Amino acid sequence: MAKYDKKLIEEIKIFCKSNKRKFFLSNNVRLAMNLDLDGVYLPSFYNKLDTNKLNTKKNFLIIGSAHTVKEILIKEKQGSEMIFLSPLFKTKKNKHFLDTVKFNLLALKTKKKIIALGGINTKNMQKLRIINVFGFAGISYFNKNFTINQ
Repeated sequence: MAKYDKKLIEEIKIFCKSNKRKFFLSNNVRLAMNLDLDGVYLPSFYNKLDTNKLNTKKNFLIIGSAHTVKEILIKEKQGSEMIFLSPLFKTKKNKHFLDTVKFNLLALKTKKKIIALGGINTKNMQKLRIINVFGFAGISYFNKNFTINQ
């Protein structure tokens, strides 16, 4: 099990609250709850079904990621309210991707909110209009195209 620096997590929590940002810890539901964080992120490889046994606070959000129907079903059983589904498009790290048709077929397998992830850029941005999605995330897209004035 991974070691967590609770002092650092508390510092990040204070920073996030003061900047009106949500803070999600990855892979550790109990610690996220004990430290009164906003929620937890469960990656596709996190398969434990222990999350439903816990009494989560009212606004505690569980989000997960998935690539297949099996992983979507696991995220549902874990209590995820939103699921990152990826990769939507081809990326430098992953040549295998869902594209719009397979993405939509997978998204239809759940009633949870779906967030598209992976390979989103200016060339394929218009394709987001034809997918069944609540939102999208594009780390490299935003890094290249936007600057945040501080």
